[in-house]
Amino acid sequence: MIAGQQSRTAQYAAFFRALESRRPARRRLFDDPLAVAFLDRSLRAAVVAAGLPAVGPTLTWLLDRWIPGPRPSAVVRTRLIDDALRSAVAEGVQQVVILGAGFDTRAYRMPELRRLAVFEVEHPDTQAAKLHVLEGELEMWPDQVTFVQVDFDRDQLATALNDAGLRRGLSTFVIWEGVASYLTPEAVDATVRWARSVSGPGSHLVLTYVDRGLIDGTRQFPHAAAWVRSVTRAGEPFVFGFEPADLPRYLNERGWELVSDLSTTEALVQYGLTSRRVPGFYRIGHATS
Repeated sequence: MIAGQQSRTAQYAAFFRALESRRPARRRLFDDPLAVAFLDRSLRAAVVAAGLPAVGPTLTWLLDRWIPGPRPSAVVRTRLIDDALRSAVAEGVQQVVILGAGFDTRAYRMPELRRLAVFEVEHPDTQAAKLHVLEGELEMWPDQVTFVQVDFDRDQLATALNDAGLRRGLSTFVIWEGVASYLTPEAVDATVRWARSVSGPGSHLVLTYVDRGLIDGTRQFPHAAAWVRSVTRAGEPFVFGFEPADLPRYLNERGWELVSDLSTTEALVQYGLTSRRVPGFYRIGHATS
């Protein structure tokens, strides 16, 4: 991201969640009533228009034709992670860490998290923008949420979270959504190892990542070019990826066991949605300790 500015990709992720929340209740994957509050004037106007029956389907169709992939991938990864988190909470997970929280609203829209400590970790610029919005939107401040400022490529994650009061050894659900693909290999390695070092038995790590074949050009993904150009223009290009076949070994060497790994195209099919024109390079991995 560009220094001194909030993440543009974080705003677009909120935009896609806001659009999904405007769909009829019987058809949407989730409801995120706060997402629209994080948007600039033009994006907010688009969301308002999408609430009109004749406009919403046309708007999402145009978005998906213009840049195939980001919108459906963003909303299906949100639903997939929501479902995994709910299951983990039901099984007794004790705390939640959201790395690169952006404009994530799970702590405010998921009743399951109201009694758990939630740590939201984000770059100072994006977090400042988020706090400004939350102060104006929330009727009650969420006492269970702790906001932690970290630049993943420069700051010590362990030190920041220790200072914030994270308890080591508890069953922990770590969400790393939409971050790893923008980091150095060293930063990714350090974060995965840190997550295991603080997590007790029954912990979870959910991360999204880009197929390395897209980064090094060894694999071709139809309809991917516009997506790649869009994140590059936003100043947040994809620079890191995993080879999916190597991910189980990579995680195992760092103390995690991979239990699922889906492309967003596969996840869309899992939820009964079309994956047409969605590039298959964006993936969601779920590991346990």
